[in-house]
Amino acid sequence: MSEHTASATAALDGRPLVAGRPVEGAAGSLLAVDPATGEEFGPPIGLVDAAQIEEATRAAEEAFDAFRSQTPAERAAFLRRAADNIDGLGEELVDRAVRETGLPRGRIEGERARTTGQLRMFAGIVERGDALQARIDPALPDRAPLPRPDLRLVHIPVGPVAVFGASNFPLAFSTAGGDTASALAAGCPVVVKGHNAHPGTALLVGRAVADAVAASGLPPGVFSVLFGAGNDIGRALVTDPRIRAVAFTGSRAGGRALMDLAAARPEPVPVFAEMSSVNPVVILPGALADEGATALADAYVASLTLGSGQFCTNPGVVFVPEGPDGDRFVDRAARLVSEAAGNTMLTAGIAAAFDRGVRALEDHPGTEAAARGEAGPGPNAPAPALFTVDGDAFAADPRLQEEVFGAAGLLVRHSSAQALAGILERMEGQLTATLHADAGDPGDLAAAHALLPVLERRAGRLLFGGWPTGVEVAHAMVHGGPYPATSDSRGTSVGGLALNRFLRPVSYQGMPDALLPPALREGDPWRLDRRIDGTLVPGGQA
Repeated sequence: MSEHTASATAALDGRPLVAGRPVEGAAGSLLAVDPATGEEFGPPIGLVDAAQIEEATRAAEEAFDAFRSQTPAERAAFLRRAADNIDGLGEELVDRAVRETGLPRGRIEGERARTTGQLRMFAGIVERGDALQARIDPALPDRAPLPRPDLRLVHIPVGPVAVFGASNFPLAFSTAGGDTASALAAGCPVVVKGHNAHPGTALLVGRAVADAVAASGLPPGVFSVLFGAGNDIGRALVTDPRIRAVAFTGSRAGGRALMDLAAARPEPVPVFAEMSSVNPVVILPGALADEGATALADAYVASLTLGSGQFCTNPGVVFVPEGPDGDRFVDRAARLVSEAAGNTMLTAGIAAAFDRGVRALEDHPGTEAAARGEAGPGPNAPAPALFTVDGDAFAADPRLQEEVFGAAGLLVRHSSAQALAGILERMEGQLTATLHADAGDPGDLAAAHALLPVLERRAGRLLFGGWPTGVEVAHAMVHGGPYPATSDSRGTSVGGLALNRFLRPVSYQGMPDALLPPALREGDPWRLDRRIDGTLVPGGQA
C-alpha cells in the first residue's frame, strides 16, 4: 500500500483536517447515511467548533505568502502530486462514495477521472503562466508631450478561499473539485467545508491533498477540510476576515445567504456561487420533421432522468412548437417518462424537496400532468414526472421558472418564434440554453438568428443540437451565467478560466527589477509568455 493510500485510510477515523492535521472534533460528530437504505454508518465524523475554524483560517493566512511564492513548475508539480494521490486511493474511494451517495460505480469512477483530470489541466495552465497575464509596457522617456513610465502588470492570488462542497458531485465539485483545484492553482490556500452527505469521501480525498501539501514542502495551512452541523460553520467561514473569497455550489437560498454575509463584512469579499438553473431547451419546427420528434424525445428523456436528474444542467424546461409534430414529441416523451423508474437520490432532504416541487407543479392551475413514472426501490427514489403548460401561462407566473432539482420536466408549448422570444426575454439567468433547429430550413434559420441574441443574454453556455447534461472540463468551457444561475456572470466554475476568479491584477510603475515579481523581471526567469507593448512574446524570447 502506498504512503498516501495508507494515510488516507487512517483519515477514515473521521477526524477533520485542520491545516492538514487530523484533530478531534470539538463540537460532536455525525454519521454518514446510505441514501439507498436510510442506514447510518461509521466511523463518526468529527464536527469542528469556532476555535478550530479560526485555527484553520489563521493557518491559511500564514501559509499564503509562502504558497503564492512558488514557481509555476513547483505549483504544477504539487497539483499533479495531489491528482496522483487521489488516483492512488483506488477502490476504497469508489466504494465509500457509492455507499454515501447511492450513485453507480461508473458515475463515481468518471467523477474521479474528471477530478484528477482538472487538477492536471490546471497544472498545465500554471506552467505556461496563462493566468498571470504578464504585461510589460517599457518606459518611453522621450515621448512627447509627456514621457511614459515603465508599467508592468501581473495577476496575483487574492488570499485564502473557503470552498463549500457540493451535494451532487462528491468528487468533481467537492473537496478537490473544480473550485478547490482552481483556487490552489491560483496560489490561494483553501479551507473546505465538506458536505455532510458524503463526509468519508471528503476525508479520503482531503488526506490525499494534504499529503501532497506535505510532500511538496508547503506549509500545512495550505489545505483544511472541516465539517459542522447547521449553518454556523458556513457563517463563520464567510465572515472570517482571513477568508478573501468564497466558492459555493448549491441552492439559491444557500448561495444568497452567503452572498449577503460576505457583502455585510467590514471589507466585503466575492462569493462565486452556482445556484439555480432550469436550462431552457428551444425546439424549432424543422427539428421535429420526419423522425425528428421521436429522436428528440428519446434524447430528452434520457437527459432528464440521467442521474435522477441531479445535475445543475438538467433540462428542466423545454419549449415545444404547437401542432402535430410537437404533439408527437410530447406524446413520445410522456410515454417514456411513464415507463421510467426513480433512482436513489443523494439524500432524504433532496428527495423530499423534489416531492415538494412536483406537488407544486401538480397543483398549479396552468399545468397539466403528462406522465408520472414509478418510484424506485428504497426510501429516496421518487418517480420521474412530466408536465405541460402553454406559453402564456408560463410567461405569466415566475414560479414556473423555479428549479425542481431532480427528474421533473416542464414542456412549454409555443405558437411562434416571435412569441417565444418574448417569453425568453422574461426568463431568469441560466447556466445553459439549447437550440434544436434544422440549419437547412430557412424558417428555422431565421428564427434561430432572432433567438440567439436573447439566449446569449440569458445563459453562459449555448448548445446546438445537443442536451445540456454533461460539462466538459476544457479550456473553452463556461459553467456560469447571469443571476440566479451564478452570483457573478463574468466567471466560470469549470474550464481553464476558472482560476481567474481567485486572481486580481496588480500594476507596478517604475519598480526596480530586483523588486518586481519574477514573472515581470528582465530576462524572463520563469520563461513565460508575456505581452510587451501589446505584442505577445513567447517565453524565453524576451
